[in-house]
Amino acid sequence: MRLAIAAIGRLRGGPEFDLIADYSARLRAVGRPLGVTSFEIREMEAPKGLKGAKRQERESALLGQSAGPGAKRVVLDERGKSLASEAFAAQIGRWRDDGAGEIVFFIGGADGHDKSFAASADLVIAFGKATFPHMLVRAMLVEQIYRAMTILSGHPYHRG
Repeated sequence: MRLAIAAIGRLRGGPEFDLIADYSARLRAVGRPLGVTSFEIREMEAPKGLKGAKRQERESALLGQSAGPGAKRVVLDERGKSLASEAFAAQIGRWRDDGAGEIVFFIGGADGHDKSFAASADLVIAFGKATFPHMLVRAMLVEQIYRAMTILSGHPYHRG
């Protein structure tokens, strides 16, 4: 199974970059025995000159094109479900066990996702009601995916 994060915007060097690189390496190592064949971050450039609904629509289209046919789609959106780490891990495990070839997690731009894009997702999640910078959300998501892999493998990282 392949795992990917598709995100609007490019991450440059800095503390978030280092944190994401660290958790990505950990995720790949612990995920391999669980059937995770790859993990990558797919970055899309934010469209210039568009605002509001038009921008959301264009960004959502770009993000959607990054997922293969039949991929499980997880949208991060402020209106999504807030899942405990164990529930998040269990969902990933179910999809893996059901033969999902790919799971893609989508992080939109500053204006969020187009409503129809979020409505078409297999799962819509939120990291609570607070608003976080997009690059920090990326780091938080990579950590949660890593945590899910440790839960599925019985690794002691998650002591829940």
